[in-house]
Amino acid sequence: MTSTPPRPRAHKRTSVSIEVIVNGVLNHVEGRIVDLSEGGARIDGASLPERSRCEIHYAGQVVYAVVMWSEWDRMGVRFPYELTQGPLHAALERARGAAAIPATPVFLSNRAIGFGRRGVS
Repeated sequence: MTSTPPRPRAHKRTSVSIEVIVNGVLNHVEGRIVDLSEGGARIDGASLPERSRCEIHYAGQVVYAVVMWSEWDRMGVRFPYELTQGPLHAALERARGAAAIPATPVFLSNRAIGFGRRGVS
């Protein structure tokens, strides 16, 4: 029995922390997007049945999604229409821009080496 290797993802996932409202058929719950791309998201704190359709509300924008997997406290959703504009896409672009900025080196000490009691030979 041979297994096929997983397909590479079409979109780069980015770590984010975005509070959203998820509307299912009969209810709406608050959740937090923790992983986002143009093709989908992982939402913590919200869980709907696998293969169900939902709406994600953020900053006046509604994004439609299909639940691909679900656990008791989180779920993965796919966007049937690629995320290309609006507040959620802008938040994704901001997160990618922040991740691209290199960290500034932190100097642990400003003392000169070779001076003081122990530095003199």
